[in-house]
Amino acid sequence: MSTTPAPTKAQLTQGHKKVIFASSLGTVFEWYDFFLYGSLAAIIAKQFFSGVNETTGMIFALLAFAAGFFVRPFGAAFFGSLGDRIGRKYTFLVTILIMGISTFLVGVLPNYASIGFAAPVILIILRLAQGLAMGGEYGGAATYVAEHAPADKRGLYTSFIQCTATLGLFMSLLIILACRYFLGNEAFEAWGWRIPFLVSIVLLGISVWIRLQLSESPLFQQMKAEGKGSKTPFRDSLKDGNLKLMLLVLLGAAAGQAVVWYGGQFYALFFLSSMLKVDATTSYLLIAAALALGVPFFIFFGWLSDRIGRKKIILAGCLLAAITYIPIFKGLTHFANPAIEEARTNSPALVNADPNTCSFQFDPVGLRKFTSSCDVATAALTKAGVPYEVKPAPAGTLATVSVGSAEVTSYEAAGLTKEELKAKGDAFGGELKGALSTAGYPAKADNARINIPGTIFMLWLLVLYVTMVYGPIAAYLVELFPTRIRYTSMSLPYHIGNGWFGGFLPAISFALVAGTGNLYYGLWYPIIIALMTVVVGGLFLHETKDVDITK
Repeated sequence: MSTTPAPTKAQLTQGHKKVIFASSLGTVFEWYDFFLYGSLAAIIAKQFFSGVNETTGMIFALLAFAAGFFVRPFGAAFFGSLGDRIGRKYTFLVTILIMGISTFLVGVLPNYASIGFAAPVILIILRLAQGLAMGGEYGGAATYVAEHAPADKRGLYTSFIQCTATLGLFMSLLIILACRYFLGNEAFEAWGWRIPFLVSIVLLGISVWIRLQLSESPLFQQMKAEGKGSKTPFRDSLKDGNLKLMLLVLLGAAAGQAVVWYGGQFYALFFLSSMLKVDATTSYLLIAAALALGVPFFIFFGWLSDRIGRKKIILAGCLLAAITYIPIFKGLTHFANPAIEEARTNSPALVNADPNTCSFQFDPVGLRKFTSSCDVATAALTKAGVPYEVKPAPAGTLATVSVGSAEVTSYEAAGLTKEELKAKGDAFGGELKGALSTAGYPAKADNARINIPGTIFMLWLLVLYVTMVYGPIAAYLVELFPTRIRYTSMSLPYHIGNGWFGGFLPAISFALVAGTGNLYYGLWYPIIIALMTVVVGGLFLHETKDVDITK
């Protein structure tokens, strides 16, 4: 048994501000690295997935974004086990090195036009490395801060860690905006998008220096001194009672928290820019304003959870999101691009086609060609950001698009040469564009018509729900599991929830919208998951406030 003395009570409470600042700042930089990709998804699609049609390319770009989330549970298992065996400090020092180097390499990676298929493959490998690192980062930082915090301030202290993800996103948006402003949109989309990725190497240096100043968690030192550590934390985490608890935490807390987090920030940004056609700079500024107004509420709900409990705040956020998501996103349409709402009301777009020829246009391997006249028509409307409905027509009917009094005939793309395909595509696209313009559908949002206070308020409501579900959750997870397996046990359900349920939200929701033509259909995914969490968490999880976490 080790002869290292257990830390004194004074040691357990000293240097809290330094611990919170150092842990939080390093985590902000790591989230910045991770979220750059999501903030630049539309440009990434053009740079690395230009070998497939535009709709599939966007879904691929979102899936590559999700790939980083897919492997987060594996990173949680590996680095969580490492953190429970060798310590919190050194583990999340390794994770930030992996994250920073991977992000920098994205900034120098040649695109599809330069090296072909190798470009998206390498990009996905780098995203996987980022995901593995993030899987080990969050649990380490949250555990480290919580194990320094007094019991009656655990929610407050860990809420600063909860701010870091949003602050990382906020910082990525600001740097992107600065680059766009100084370079111009054309240069930024051609090569300037690489600059925010390259900047990460500077942030990496700062983060590593900060974390080298920290000492090990006092509770971990105490556990090691008393010889109570686990030699196999991953295996011990999967034992019957703990495995059941992790499953309940996944379904009754982490999954709902994840879809509300990603729905309220990333999907909201994607909805503004890709579906409502608000220009990128304006979208970033609107989201940044909402994030700035929302960040203090992470601290507020963390503080509140120390007084009234964690679980009820998290579940209340999930329930409010499930009830109000559709009205809020309809409100975003009303305030950010009222022309779409007006045109849809006055001149709805209808695709008259044999429903058997209409495909759900998503091919996970990128080899399928969508050539029917219905697919051509719906893809064109999706690209234009125009909601539509499919009206059944007799078998064999060539699809037409009805917009107000105009009717545009589509075409079958199968068997056409490149020249024929381009000629027919240009003719159909030009005629459709004219019909949509006549009916009042905008090619992009008119900045002069954007109701800025109304749009920011809708976005702020989404961020407010994020702060409710996210502010208290670190303290809640830490308090559920014993010190000897805490890093592993809290990281696994958290990263399965956020990596799988949350990380795939943008791709799943966009695929649902593209497949149905309904701008709001993709919201059913986060709504259903959030309601599941309310039911499971409400029935099967207990409150944890003020529990002893030294055991």
